[in-house]
Amino acid sequence: MAIDFTLSPELEELRLRVREFIEGTVLLGESRIGDHDKLDRGEYLTVLFEMRRLAREAGLWLPHMPEEWGGMGLSHTELAMVQAEAAKSYFGPWVLNCQAPDEGNMNTLLHWGTDAQKEKYLRPLCEGLAMSCFAMTEPEVAGSDPTLIRTHAYQDGDEWVVNGHKWFISSARRSRFAILIARTEESPGMPQAANTGFLVDLPADGWHDVREIETMHGSTGHSEIVIEDLRIPAENMLGERGQGHLLGQFRLGPARLAHCMRWIAQAEVALDMMVDRAMNRFAHGSLLAEKQGIQWMIADSAMELYQSKLMVLHAAYKIDQGLDFKSEVSMAKHFVANALNRIIDRSIQVHGALGYSKDTPLANMFQHARWARFADGADEVHQMRIAQRTIAAYKDTGSTRAATGDLPL
Repeated sequence: MAIDFTLSPELEELRLRVREFIEGTVLLGESRIGDHDKLDRGEYLTVLFEMRRLAREAGLWLPHMPEEWGGMGLSHTELAMVQAEAAKSYFGPWVLNCQAPDEGNMNTLLHWGTDAQKEKYLRPLCEGLAMSCFAMTEPEVAGSDPTLIRTHAYQDGDEWVVNGHKWFISSARRSRFAILIARTEESPGMPQAANTGFLVDLPADGWHDVREIETMHGSTGHSEIVIEDLRIPAENMLGERGQGHLLGQFRLGPARLAHCMRWIAQAEVALDMMVDRAMNRFAHGSLLAEKQGIQWMIADSAMELYQSKLMVLHAAYKIDQGLDFKSEVSMAKHFVANALNRIIDRSIQVHGALGYSKDTPLANMFQHARWARFADGADEVHQMRIAQRTIAAYKDTGSTRAATGDLPL
């Protein structure tokens, strides 16, 4: 039997090292920071970058990048172990330098960048000296359909001139550069060949960050950008002309799964808190843990977390094996995002008014979790694609097996 869910001693040791580092260093650093809005910014940054220094010393830096770029060279399956531990803290992925959107941008540059582009843009990301953003979503068109992008670029000598409108561009104000997706082809042979990727040095004339959009979890760096006659050198094209859609899909597949890995960590924290509360809260003659209604919440959450972990591991395995992983990642992204919302919601319910307050992390977790159901593809888009692939599998083979993981059972 080739199926084996045990970890090698080396990987188990790594997983425990990450857990120890998060609990002993990152969570301690976060407690020192506390409410960073009221903290001296110099002290706040000192704590953050000291944690990054300690992560590098501990050999826990860049788990997703090859060793030649200063990373740990982990596979996607191995990365799942790291992300699922790191994201139990708010700053964990950032401290290890495997946070969104930089993680996805690093992988994109590694695959699509020229040698010169890698040195200029990828290396500072890997060294933790810069941040970046990915500018694709627009307010005028559906973000789930990049073929509708209106931001337009035309060539003028050795430069491209761009005009358009972007929003929800995460980390834009903190970024040294952006990966920008713009329409360059008016009559492509197929809709997916209309866009091209560009690297934009920031700040830049013509790139106007007009506001950070206030969301239900606050103003946390999602910018609206107006682009007016932005000039980009021709050598800053990322990939080939007309490959912007392909580039975006290459980036989003593994990035969706990395989100799932981090969401599993958050769901596990919420379940742990739910059980702890149930074991220690006494009401109406018994502990909450002894009441059937509470037990059902715990059971449903445990089953959903189990399913989430299996789906992520299998999708990561398919990526590592070079197999078609689109359907598995879509299913994992949809299921884990929804499981995250349900598990946190149940944990809040078990905590009662305490869970609704800011005295526990649950309220903040729930605000962030709602975003998961439309980030990197709304639930309904993923369901549409899953259904299309299931129908196509049946048409091709007379069976839906290929659309349900193509597993040996």
